Amino acid sequence: MTPATHGAEDRSKPLARVLMRAPGPAMAGADPAQWHYGPGFDPVRAAAQHAELARIVAESGADVQWIESADDGLSDAMFVQDPSFVTRHGAVVLNMGKPLRRAEAALHIRAYEALGVPVLGQLAGEATVESGDCLWIDPQTLAIGRGARSNQAGIDAVAAILAPHGIRVLAYDLPYWTGPAACLHLMSLISPLAEKLALIHAPLLPYALWAALKARGWELLHAPVEEFTASNGLSLNVLMLKPRDLVMIDGFPRTRALMEAAGCRVQVFEGDALCIACEGGPTCLTRPVLRA
Repeated sequence: MTPATHGAEDRSKPLARVLMRAPGPAMAGADPAQWHYGPGFDPVRAAAQHAELARIVAESGADVQWIESADDGLSDAMFVQDPSFVTRHGAVVLNMGKPLRRAEAALHIRAYEALGVPVLGQLAGEATVESGDCLWIDPQTLAIGRGARSNQAGIDAVAAILAPHGIRVLAYDLPYWTGPAACLHLMSLISPLAEKLALIHAPLLPYALWAALKARGWELLHAPVEEFTASNGLSLNVLMLKPRDLVMIDGFPRTRALMEAAGCRVQVFEGDALCIACEGGPTCLTRPVLRA
């Protein structure tokens, strides 16, 4: 049997191949006000912190494939999670809700062409979905958060692309929170840690999603609210290298201890200049292509 080359919807499997893009010259020349970056923004330190995350991912055994980091003005393109996602049937290329990020889709199409990953479909026009709003409940069920970045037209378009492959799409409304200028994704409120284990920020998580996960037997760990608030939600952004083997931003000991008490191994890296300032954590900085 030919080994699988793509398919990242099964979270019972380790991360085997992943796309990343270094901050590079696009971030070095970024206007923090234009990109909604915070006061801790420092492109030199951000680049070093990104390199440390990449080292951790590579040492886990995952094959890191790099999207070229060019002087193209796409500062947020390092957050490779958002413009696409990959199933065992192929990739779905999305249409970003943040206008400054619309051009990133072309980077992902070229990456999939180079890797031999077929593209099942691409969103366009007014239909928007960002993959930060996408949560695999199981390999046949995709939840999408409807909010500032992902609209109903986009959710319908994704559902139409996936339906021929037997994958169901469920939509859940996200709260307003701090408004559309900031980045509140569904995955800002829940991070899967294993097949049926997740870290959540319960106060903002859609109740219907909470109930659906509990009915399916998920264990949901309630993240410390004060660390979520202090980090603008980034304490909850946890990357699963393999079930219960995790990476998070350093500086949130109570959140880390909660996961370790649930039997998880947690590695940390400094992310104040890269993640806290730029509103994206280790999950956002990686685009899983294969879990196997």
